[in-house]
Amino acid sequence: MRVFYILFSKEFKNYFLTPFGWVILGLVSLMQGLSMTTAMEKMKDAPMSENFLFLSFSAPNFWFYFLFIFPLLTMRLFAEEEKTGTLETLMTAPVTSGQVVLSKYVAAFSFYALLWSPILLHLKIFTFVTGNPPPVEMGHLIATYAILLLIGSFLIAIGCFASTLSSSQIVAGIITIAIIVILFFLGFVPYYTGEGFQAVSVFHYVAIQEHLALFTRGVIDSRPVVYYLSMAAFFLFLTHLTLDFRRWKS
Repeated sequence: MRVFYILFSKEFKNYFLTPFGWVILGLVSLMQGLSMTTAMEKMKDAPMSENFLFLSFSAPNFWFYFLFIFPLLTMRLFAEEEKTGTLETLMTAPVTSGQVVLSKYVAAFSFYALLWSPILLHLKIFTFVTGNPPPVEMGHLIATYAILLLIGSFLIAIGCFASTLSSSQIVAGIITIAIIVILFFLGFVPYYTGEGFQAVSVFHYVAIQEHLALFTRGVIDSRPVVYYLSMAAFFLFLTHLTLDFRRWKS
């Protein structure tokens, strides 16, 4: 546990010791504010059947920045260490591949979770400016945070795996975003094939946008929970295998 904590602390602090982490935090906070502003404009102009969080996290500008968070957070995790030669030193140290993988993954996931804390700040600003409580119910807010963390657990695991495949951060980032974009567009297959397609239930099951829409409406479904956690575990297992192969190779 002590070894894991040391590795985790090193990785997590790296996000704050360089401008890179602060730039990501600033950009995500800005884009979150724009998404919420867009939702408020829609609610002001006309009555809406959907709630505020649904409108905020279903807008095109949300998906534009959301999908690119993950390659930015993960592309350097293993690729940078391999490029600088520190990965070989780490692999010969008295640490296991599992400790290395989990420490880097948990550090990236922790920073990712931190990226969504400004939502609460935006809601506080709304109350301060308008003098009214924000148009958000606690159940909707909890469910939204839950699905954002679940999606993040899966997509960060993909990024970790991609980072072990190349010593180039750019290549790792391209692999990550390519896999994520494919997963994203699989969710649109039912719109083109119709509900009569035999395998349409599979595409509904993996549709990221449908899961986010469901949870932002305050509905917590156990199927996405199982899906994201199991897929995160699967890609972490692949990352572990790749790292073990490098340890054996060296």
